[in-house]
Amino acid sequence: MHRVLLVAEACNPEWVSVPLVGWSLTRAIAARTDAHVVTQVRNAAAFDRAGLKAGRDYTAIDTESVAGPVWKLGERLRGGTGKGWTTLTALSSLMNYEFERRVWATFGREILRGRFDVVHRVTPVSPTVPSLLATDCRRAGVPFVAGPWNGGVPWPTGFDAARRREREWLSYLRGANKLLPGYRSTRRDASALLIGSIDTWKLEPPEAQRKAFYLPENAIDPARFPPRPLPPRPPGAAVRVVFVGRLVPYKGADMLLDAAAELVRAGKLHVTVIGDGPQMPELVRRAAESGPNVELAGWVPHDRLAARLAEADVFVFPSVREFGGGVVLEAMAGGLPPVVVNYGGPGELVTPATGWTVPIGPREQIVRDLRAVLDGIVADPRVLPTKGAAAAARVAERFTWDAKAGQVLMVYDWVRGLGPRPVFPMPTPDGPL
Repeated sequence: MHRVLLVAEACNPEWVSVPLVGWSLTRAIAARTDAHVVTQVRNAAAFDRAGLKAGRDYTAIDTESVAGPVWKLGERLRGGTGKGWTTLTALSSLMNYEFERRVWATFGREILRGRFDVVHRVTPVSPTVPSLLATDCRRAGVPFVAGPWNGGVPWPTGFDAARRREREWLSYLRGANKLLPGYRSTRRDASALLIGSIDTWKLEPPEAQRKAFYLPENAIDPARFPPRPLPPRPPGAAVRVVFVGRLVPYKGADMLLDAAAELVRAGKLHVTVIGDGPQMPELVRRAAESGPNVELAGWVPHDRLAARLAEADVFVFPSVREFGGGVVLEAMAGGLPPVVVNYGGPGELVTPATGWTVPIGPREQIVRDLRAVLDGIVADPRVLPTKGAAAAARVAERFTWDAKAGQVLMVYDWVRGLGPRPVFPMPTPDGPL
């Protein structure tokens, strides 16, 4: 049994993306060992609604006096559009310095007195955000673990226009985060680093890689995304394709509609696009050209997503710059074989036994390769149940939050000298752990 202080500034069961990762991983760890979560005060009400008790299960740190103005600045710089994530990440570094300062002010004395065996900073997940807690913990003689870190996927050639539309101006200053206070000391003083993707791993210096463990950022909750066999398809019925994601160019919903257009018009394919965003008007025009076999479903709450996925036969997600790809795992968990671009996180999640990958390239090439995969599926849809069952088994064996917590505890054993150095193959293979 480990006594762990879990530091998760972003941690909320009612949100998605990084806050849901923070919540899901910390709860899974807490189910296996003695853990206390310290989070930002904005998450406290959601913790209470989930049945956690302040003081016993978690501590909320109030940094709104800093976080509020910095967040407003970020929204102005991003145009309030949900774009410019590198700008928001850079600003979160500034907020995190103050958050960690207050974490140490609250828990430093208890860490020095030996209340905790391990301090683990779960979020932020960006490797560009340093942690001064790493040095504080080293001086206190308590192992410090950071991660899973994920990020650093380069913008692919040919998508610079999408990059500009996303207001990713800071992505042109690749590596500037190394100048931030604490960048080198985080890697020097941490006992272990959890690295969420191969791209992120490649960015780390050799001395950091020696204490790093490959642990993809995302996983699923089986209660929310239960496995299901694909139902029998009537002979001649259209194959049902579903896409889920923000409607922006780099996510690739438009590439899916272009690739599927002929099959849709022929009645051999039905496409459902779940999500919303600035690309919606363009997709409405494309859907009108393709006819009634394209549904633009709009935004669907996360707790209703599994039911919508269950209506489909195959999941297509041609994003060209995806760090994690949690939605791919959610689809796979329900027995949907995925079709993804082999670039970034999704390419590390999908294997030949569980789905299809198409190579990264110019937009025209991706559309052409997607069309070839869809043609093959329509020609022989009997492959879908087999790949879908393998996809669900892969997620159940490797990508539940409980399985991930088990891997994290193996790292805790190692940093405390209680067990051997664990080996997590990169990328994650099929089969049981």
